[in-house]
Amino acid sequence: MAAAIRVRIGNITRNYVQTLLLQSHTLKTKQRVCFHKSSFLWVAGQELKMPSLSPTMSEGTIVKWLKKEGDPIAPGDVLCDIQTDKAVVSFETEEEGILAKILVQEDVKDVKVGTVIALMVAEGEDWKSVDVPTSSGAPSSASSPPPSEPASRTGSGVVGQELKMPSLSPTMSEGTIVKWLKNEGDPVAPGDVLCDIQTDKAVVSFETEEEGVLAKILVREDVKDVKVGTVIALMVAEGEDWKNVEIPTSSGAPPAAAASPPSAPSAAAIPSPAPHIKLENFGPAVRMLLEQYHLHSGQITGTGRKGRVLKGDVIKHISDNKLKPKSPKEVAPPAVSKAAAKPAAVATSKPPKPAVRRQEGAEYTDIEVSGIRRTIAKRLTESKTTIPHAYGVTDCTIDKLLALRKQLKEDGVKVSVNDFVIKAVAIALQQCPQVNALYKGEEIVYPVEIDVSVAVATDSGLITPIVKGADGLGLEEISTTVQGLAKKAREGKLQPHEFQGGTFTVSNLGMFGVDEFSAIINPPQCGILAIGGSRLVLDDEKNHITKMKITLSYDGRAFDEEVASEFLEVVREMLEDPSVMLLGGQRGMREKLGL
Repeated sequence: MAAAIRVRIGNITRNYVQTLLLQSHTLKTKQRVCFHKSSFLWVAGQELKMPSLSPTMSEGTIVKWLKKEGDPIAPGDVLCDIQTDKAVVSFETEEEGILAKILVQEDVKDVKVGTVIALMVAEGEDWKSVDVPTSSGAPSSASSPPPSEPASRTGSGVVGQELKMPSLSPTMSEGTIVKWLKNEGDPVAPGDVLCDIQTDKAVVSFETEEEGVLAKILVREDVKDVKVGTVIALMVAEGEDWKNVEIPTSSGAPPAAAASPPSAPSAAAIPSPAPHIKLENFGPAVRMLLEQYHLHSGQITGTGRKGRVLKGDVIKHISDNKLKPKSPKEVAPPAVSKAAAKPAAVATSKPPKPAVRRQEGAEYTDIEVSGIRRTIAKRLTESKTTIPHAYGVTDCTIDKLLALRKQLKEDGVKVSVNDFVIKAVAIALQQCPQVNALYKGEEIVYPVEIDVSVAVATDSGLITPIVKGADGLGLEEISTTVQGLAKKAREGKLQPHEFQGGTFTVSNLGMFGVDEFSAIINPPQCGILAIGGSRLVLDDEKNHITKMKITLSYDGRAFDEEVASEFLEVVREMLEDPSVMLLGGQRGMREKLGL
């Protein structure tokens, strides 16, 4: 192919070659024309950019690349570990292909969010000949990279700074704005919360480090599944005319969710549109102006490409005709019969019921699946299909635990059985460090910290807030921490650092009357302990005792049955004699103290 191109280039006329040489500045330097950037010879790579892994993250450092150039990549693979402003977070990708070129090496400090850190190509393409973009933004030299080409814009006004849908968790690919906390025209200072965003895990506050004025909100509240990177708002510098901000036509922002469609005007009130104008060929800014002034696109001559009505066209029409904004059209309420009018006050106090459908004589209800539940389904499927689950079960006698709990309650210290379990698990992880493991890529990582994730059920789905440093906390501290995290989880106010991470998980369904169950491992963790409910049984001497089953699900790649049995033995010992926890959790301590 390269030889064919050279032959074709050799047949170009002399004048054209001279012009080409002049344009590439090779006439004076006497260098040959370089064709290695030709799309015929080099593969165009897909850019992988430094992600925003926390609401306040503006830059990060790649601690370790877990994939090498030439390695295949599947959705869900961890590419690298990134040091954010809060913690080291694994960067997962949803793309598929081959890692062709690493542009930012390990330990390069303070790489800006949005910087291209690597390139991917499709499977089967020659990854060694990937074309490295000159404007990638990778910190390969001290000079600043050239700015990216701005999106095309409509009208003639102030150029706004784009605020994009952030990635607020490693697995987030889309989100929903629950509530805007700033209005158009409001001043914005660094650290201000712009809006609350429903991610795939929780509702997270989106803070900005920028300063200026919020000029235009492009994505309204409750617009579902807005892709990460979509422009959601525009800002301008303080003192600029924020009302005249330009709307980028390629912002990718979905149209605002309309509260209710306006009533259709009569045919006589609307002149027929020009034949070259399409009725819906305009953007959200034009739509807003048309609705605000009760105009129709057919009344305005579009000057854009293919007769597209631009913002400037509408503004000119308003100015030429000296129009003023009009109040929204009133829509008459639906007629209500006298029989239905009487109980209306009672009916409005109840939430509307989902629409009930009927098929083949059976009724059913459609309920939309939340983003959190979709993520849970994806993660559970990934866990069960990629992790070789192994299980261990043991029965604990918890009469002493219940007696100690009752005694603590009389002394004014309220702790739950689950608090004892968390403490017992933390001590067992301390004594069996092989269980406190993470399986990342093809490596087993043993964190120094013991951070126990606790499964909490919410209306949106299951989430696992983290009790950090659980081995160093007392029972009362664990109880206070768990209650606070559970409350924030149910209110959707957990911050990313409060539920991202963790080294081991505890899931307790015993409080819901479940006697025994097997939990699914939460990757990249390697273990999860399922706690069943307590039950009365008779011992060998026909005395009533209280038993509780615990089931360990563990990753067979990380540790074997012997380690799993040792871990369960330590947990059982702590739960059967909880005074050991109060003595620091050291096994054999009671014998040393003669207790």
